[in-house]
Amino acid sequence: MQESEDTTSGADSAGQGKFALVSIRLPVALTFAALVGGLLAGIVGAAAGAPSAVTDIAGLIGGLWLRALQMTIIPLVAALLVLGLVQMILAARVGTVARRMLLIMVAVQLAGAAFASVAMPALLTAFPVPPGASAFLAQTPDTVGEVPGVLDFMASLVSPNIVAAAAETAMLPLTLFFVMFAVAITRLPGDQSERLLGFFHALGNAMLLIIGWVLAVAPVGVFALAYGVGVQSGGGAFAALGHYVLTVTAMGTFILALAYVVAATLGRTGLLRFAGAVLPAQAVALSTQSSLASLPAMLDSAGRLGLKPSTAEFVLPLAVVIFRATSAAMNLAVVYYIAVLAGVDVPVSVAIAGILIASVISLSAVSLPGSISFVVSIGPIALAMGVPVEPLALLVAVEMLPDLMRTLGNVTMNVAVTSAVDRTARLEDATS
Repeated sequence: MQESEDTTSGADSAGQGKFALVSIRLPVALTFAALVGGLLAGIVGAAAGAPSAVTDIAGLIGGLWLRALQMTIIPLVAALLVLGLVQMILAARVGTVARRMLLIMVAVQLAGAAFASVAMPALLTAFPVPPGASAFLAQTPDTVGEVPGVLDFMASLVSPNIVAAAAETAMLPLTLFFVMFAVAITRLPGDQSERLLGFFHALGNAMLLIIGWVLAVAPVGVFALAYGVGVQSGGGAFAALGHYVLTVTAMGTFILALAYVVAATLGRTGLLRFAGAVLPAQAVALSTQSSLASLPAMLDSAGRLGLKPSTAEFVLPLAVVIFRATSAAMNLAVVYYIAVLAGVDVPVSVAIAGILIASVISLSAVSLPGSISFVVSIGPIALAMGVPVEPLALLVAVEMLPDLMRTLGNVTMNVAVTSAVDRTARLEDATS
C-alpha cells in the first residue's frame, strides 16, 4: 500500500518485472503548501467577508478535481488486484521459502487490520476528533453513510451484474470477482494467461497515466478544496489535521512493534541484536521514505544478523515489491477516521469485510508511489464500508507525514520476516 516511491520496478524473483508499471509522482511539497495556503486563504476570506461566489467557484474547481481523481479508482483497482494477486500466486509457486514468506505476510496484514479495527475507534473515543474536522466533508454527498444490515450485507457479496456493481462502486462484489478472476488467469494456458495479463498491465498503465495527470494539478484542486474547509472551520482545520496525523501514525507503531515480536519469536533473534542490526536500514528509510531505496541497507542488516544470503536476496526484493506491512492497519485507520467524521457506524460484519479487503488490497498493490497508493488502496476499503472517499483528496496532502511511519514499519518488518523465513529454512535443512 504506500510510500513515496519514485519507481515501480521490483525484484527479479517470481517474474515481477512483467508487472512493472509506469512511474508517476505527486508534487508533494507544492500540494502540502497548497493545503496550508488554501486553509489560510479560507480563514482570511471568512474573516474579511469575501463574497460567497468565491467559495462557490473554489467548490466547483475542487469538486471537478475530486471527481477526476475518483473516476480512475475502479479500473485501476481492477488492474492492480489482478496483477498483484497473479504475482503472489506465481511467487508461491517458486518454492517453500516463498510460501512461508507469503504466509507470514498475510498473517501480519490480518493482525494489523484487526488491531486497527479495534484500536482506532477506541483511540478516537478517548481523543475525539476536533470540531473543525467536520468541514472536510464539504464535498460529501448527503447519502453517504448508509450501512446495510447483516443480511443485506451478506447478499451484497455477490453481484449478478459486475458492470452494474462497478457503476455503483460496490467494492465488495468487485473485489471478490477480481480475486477469482486472478486465480482463474493462473489456471489458463500460457498464451491466454499472457494476453489477459497484458490487457490488465496496459489498463493499469493507462489509468496511472490519467491519475498522474490529475495529480499533476493537485495543488490547484487541493487549494480550492482547502479554501472551502478554511471558510467553514477556521483555525480548527489545522488542529484536525494534526489530530489525524497523530492517530493514524499511532496505528503504524503497532506494526513497528510487531516487527520486533516477529524477529524475536519466529526469527529467534534477540531484541537488542535485531534493533542494532536494523537501525541503519531504518535511518535510510526515514531519510528516503522508500522501501526500494532502503533495499541495500536491508540486505546489509540481514548480513549483520547472520542470515543466509540466498534467503535475504530472495525474500527482501520480493517483499519490497509485494509487501506493505503497515498498509492494512494504517489504511483502515484512515477509513475509521473518516467514518467518525461522517457519523458512520461500522457494524461487525462490515468491519470484518474491511479487514479482509484491506489485507487483500495491501498484498496485491504491486509497487506504487505513495500518493497513488493512498487513494487507490484506501478508496476501495472506504467504499466497501460505506464511508465517504471525498476527504481523501485533502488528506493525501498530509500523507507525507504518516508516510514516515509507513516506510519505517515496512522496512523493519521486511527484515523481521526475512529472519523468520531464514530460521524456518535452516530448521528444514537440518531435519532433511
